[in-house]
Amino acid sequence: MLKAGVLGAGHLGKIHLKLLKQSTKYTLVGFFDANQDAAKAIEKEHGYKSFPSMEALIAACDMVDVVTPTIYHYQCAEKVITAGKHLFIEKPITHTVTQADSIRDLAKKHGVRGQVGQVERYNPAFMAVNHMIDKPMFIEAHRLAEFNPRGTDVSVVLDLMIHDIDAILSVVKSDVKKVHASGVSVISETPDIANARIEFENGCVANLTASRISMKKMRKARFFQKDAYISVDFLEKKCEVVKMKDAPKNPDDFAMVLTNAEGVNKQIYFDNPQVAPNNAILDELDSFADAITNDTTPVVSLTQGAEALRVAMMIIENFKTL
Repeated sequence: MLKAGVLGAGHLGKIHLKLLKQSTKYTLVGFFDANQDAAKAIEKEHGYKSFPSMEALIAACDMVDVVTPTIYHYQCAEKVITAGKHLFIEKPITHTVTQADSIRDLAKKHGVRGQVGQVERYNPAFMAVNHMIDKPMFIEAHRLAEFNPRGTDVSVVLDLMIHDIDAILSVVKSDVKKVHASGVSVISETPDIANARIEFENGCVANLTASRISMKKMRKARFFQKDAYISVDFLEKKCEVVKMKDAPKNPDDFAMVLTNAEGVNKQIYFDNPQVAPNNAILDELDSFADAITNDTTPVVSLTQGAEALRVAMMIIENFKTL
């Protein structure tokens, strides 16, 4: 089993500590948090070992899980990698694209594995259909959340929209050609509502909307491709696939058949793929352990994490040109 430690014991850090303790692939050695009073309270309440310094924790681990505020990601990741330890780092990978590229290059130089915590890749609804998404040409995503002061240190693009950016980049096998975006700051100093249109070199277009001041929660994406429509509800963990195929000569009485402008009969088929319940955060942590043990590329590599950040920053930069 790999010896694991956590840097940062805030809301999400506590969840990671609990799951690493439960995991059959890691031995949790402890954590470090800069707020030592809070760290001692967590140690007393949960029994996790609190280390006196970041360096002491890193030295005791095979893998370090960075769950600090984004502005500290780079300095933590640099220490982890240069110590020769494997790195799991929460999204967004870093505060700047330059930092993300540096982390990717450092990991390669020091021969360690790195994975970015893009948890929606492990959402069971997305996992049930992602292999069916083939050359989508139009994508629409909505990610709406109620206001929560936690996370407002970054734009809604880096807080929420980056989940959909990463998921979309994972299925659209093409470079980004152009970005159009708008954002509005309502409560925070950075945008709380954003809309982005991403155009890819292969002609695919993705329209993304994110808000953290909505009255209700929503996390949905729809993928349109030739002869198929795929819907994913990340929040309710449901998915639907609608396919169109050439209709048989003698369809049954209950078949839904449409005739297009060319006179070709198409039959509509509905499918609700089975969604297997899971703990997405535990699964992403465990899959990283497998990548380390088997010396394989992690599901969400540092390169992919850097690319998601690159597109997110293109969107944020686009706000400034309005």
